[in-house]
Parts: sequence; C-alpha cells; structure tokens
Amino acid sequence: MAEFSLSLNEDQTQIQKWVHGFAEDVMRPAAHEWDEREEFPYPIVEQAAEIGLYGWEFLMNAMQDQTGLTLPVAVEELFWGDAGLGMAIMGTSLAAAGIAGVGTPEQVMEWVPQCFGSAGDVKLGAFCVSEPDAGSDVSSLRTRAVYDQATDEWVLNGTKAWITNGGIADVHVVVAAVDPELRGRGQASFVIPPGTKGLSQGQKYLKHGIRASHTAEVVLDDVRIPGSCLLGGKERLDAKLARAREVGSSGEKQPAMSTFEATRPTVGAQALGIARAAYEYSLEYAKERKAFGRPIIMNQAIAFKLANMITEIDASRLLIWRAAWLARNGGFKNAEGSMSKWKAPETAVRVTEEAIQILGGYGYTREYPVERWHRDAKIHTIFEGTSEIQQLVISRAISGLRIE
Repeated sequence: MAEFSLSLNEDQTQIQKWVHGFAEDVMRPAAHEWDEREEFPYPIVEQAAEIGLYGWEFLMNAMQDQTGLTLPVAVEELFWGDAGLGMAIMGTSLAAAGIAGVGTPEQVMEWVPQCFGSAGDVKLGAFCVSEPDAGSDVSSLRTRAVYDQATDEWVLNGTKAWITNGGIADVHVVVAAVDPELRGRGQASFVIPPGTKGLSQGQKYLKHGIRASHTAEVVLDDVRIPGSCLLGGKERLDAKLARAREVGSSGEKQPAMSTFEATRPTVGAQALGIARAAYEYSLEYAKERKAFGRPIIMNQAIAFKLANMITEIDASRLLIWRAAWLARNGGFKNAEGSMSKWKAPETAVRVTEEAIQILGGYGYTREYPVERWHRDAKIHTIFEGTSEIQQLVISRAISGLRIE
C-alpha cells in the first residue's frame, strides 16, 4: 500500500509540467477555433500522440502508479488547456478502462493498443453504455446481445446514445443485456472490432459545451462478432448469470458501473482543470481591470468571490486526490469516488459562472474564454453519473440503506 501524501514525487511533477506545457503551447491557442468548428480535432490528437500523451503506454503507466495521483494530476492540466480538446484526447481512455476493467489479460493486451493506434496512425475508442431511454438507469439497457452457438458468435442489436467518439471510433466497447430479466446483473461488455458490419453512426449531437469532442448515437443492426469479443469470456459470464439466477445477486458489479466507479476521480479532475483555468484568468483580470480609479480586486465584492473560488477548487482537489489514492489502496469506504465526482463539477459550474460575473460584459462574449469554460463545465454534472446519482450513491454508502 502506497503512503498517502500531498506532495507529488519527482515523476509526477515532471508529468505535470510536461502536460501543462502541451496544454499551454498547443491546446490553448487552438481551443477557440475547434470550439467554433465543432469537429473532432484530429491534428491536436495527432500532436498528443507524437509526444506520447495520447497512447496506451501513457495510460497504463499512469494507472499503475500506486499513489493513484498521476492520472488526475495529468488530466487537470489537460483540461486546464481546454475541455473540448481534452475530451478528444481522453475519450478513448474510457473504452480502454472498459476493456481493462472486465477483460482477460489477453483481451487487454489485444484490444487496448488498438483503441489508440500509433503516433503515425491514430485510432479512437468509444465506450457505449447510455441509450435514448437509459441514461442514469443503466440497469434498463435495451441493447441486446444473443449468442449464436452454431457459429460461436454474438449478435447485437440496439441504439446507444451520447457516445463520445461514437461512430467514428475504430474500436467500440458495448455494454448489452444478455439476460434482460436479470436487469443490471444480466449485462456483459463486448468489443466491436474495426470495420464490423452493422455498426453505424446515428445523429451527431450539437452540444452546449466540449464541442471539439465528437458525441453521437451508435446504431447496432445485427452486428455479428466472434465469441472471443465477449470481455471476460463466456465461461465467466455463464457462471455469473447462474449465480444471479440462484441467489438473486451475482455479487459482481455491473460492467458499466465498474468502469464509471474507477473513472470518477478522473472526471472530477477534468472539471477541476476547467475551474482552475477560470479562476486564474479572472484573478489576473481583476488585478488589471480598473474601475472607480483602482483595480476591481480591491473591492470586497470581487475579492471575496475569488477567495471562495480558490477555496472550493482546493477542497475539490483534496477530495479527488483522496479518492484516486483510495481507488488504488483499499477501495472506497463511503463512496469517496462519488464525493469527488459530485464536488468538483458543481464547483466548476459555480467558479466559471463567477468568472463571467467578474469580467462583466466581456465575460459574456466569445472574445474571452470564460464563457466557453462555463459551457464546458456543465456537462461534468451530467455525464458518467449526474450529480444527483452521485448523491444517491453517497447516501446509500453512508446509510447502508437502499435510498431511492
């Protein structure tokens, strides 16, 4: 077990500086353009791949850090650069986490590298859970996977919604119902290899924020995949289903929930990066902007806003770091992952709104980045578990009761 410390080690400090440099030199100058274009920023992702920031090796090395802090530290800097571009770089990681969470070691080694490709040939991955009628309630998925014993193939049908990299990804990881009567306990995860017939992109969503990140429906129409594409293998799935039918619970987490639980501190770190960017920008603005003969930070109304902003940001970071450490050292006791996922996004929404207020009319225009940061912050209170779902998870953990 690693010792919990608020001091970053030398490697973590180097990574922090390295990612910050990329965010400052590459992402910040390009952020406005890609937000306006609302297209996937392949050139930025390719630059990230060239330096090793986008790739399975970086992700695996970060995830092997026993302190758990390397990934949230790097992600905070990335999203300080820009959330839309950051999501374009990080979106594939969710698919990789979905594979690593339930796949066999052989499946992890086969598919995770294919999600990212190489520096000269960038690939994308997508993790497909949500559906038009099943967002927060992932136990109600309608996408169905049926096993064809004659050919040792799985046949998938359904529609996935709100999927990052959906339709444009090379590798799609899909959570589907194998036994709908068991609801969440009857689900499994599947890898859809590149070029598989029957998978197509549905509508692309025009979003409020993170507009450089591609979000779309994924339509599965008689998609046939080899039996080997069932993550974890059929023997393990059959045993899990048998236990669930016998005792009413398999004792295992839903595939989607296992992935989301592991990534909650990282999502918190995304929001944290946005909040810090807005705070730093509005602090400098308040020092330079003069009204009534003095810098506006000399007014308590502005100074107290900034004091609240930095306090909430630092509190969020402490929750994220604690959750990231616990995830690697003993697990969550009282839904600490959900605490970090709830606190940081709510903080980011408030901080970015206050940043707009500090800049006044300028803050409301697209000439200045704070309005973009405000738009980018909001999604973090919604995706990968809404703020209300995080509160539900926390309340169940502290009470031991099935709060509804």
